[in-house]
Amino acid sequence: MEIMIAIRTFMEAGGDVLWLIALATFGMWCLIFERIWYINNEHVKDAAICLTMWEGRAERKSWYAHRIRERAISEVNERLRTNMSLIKTFISLLPLLGLLGTVTGMIQVFEAMTFSGGNARSMAAGVSAATIPTMAGMVATLSGVFANTWLTSKVASEANYMEDTLTMDH
Repeated sequence: MEIMIAIRTFMEAGGDVLWLIALATFGMWCLIFERIWYINNEHVKDAAICLTMWEGRAERKSWYAHRIRERAISEVNERLRTNMSLIKTFISLLPLLGLLGTVTGMIQVFEAMTFSGGNARSMAAGVSAATIPTMAGMVATLSGVFANTWLTSKVASEANYMEDTLTMDH
């Protein structure tokens, strides 16, 4: 129960933009977990089906066979790269949302200065609303960058694996 109160207090101090950052972060991590699940489960099946299809061919040296190989690799790689650009979009969007929170928080500070004549207590909420979304946007972005770097590396290694596995030796 204490943690819920702490989260609610944090979200209230950060302002409305913090909810948008939380939603975007949740969406980004849903896509990241979907990609991890796909690579570890469905991609393994896709690669096995592709390899079985290729190994089942009697002839693999003709121009036609090369096009079939390219198409099979391309289809597997396309499914492998699904949602990767959307994850990168979220990574780019989150710092901008943090900046939006900074701007709206500074507007609150200026309003407090206008109406209270520079009272520090009245400006504190605006300063909080200016800094918390910036921090949240940056933390969410960094977590996404690390996950995206790992996913990009994994996707590239799986794509290379498909290229190397579908040999044209007979």
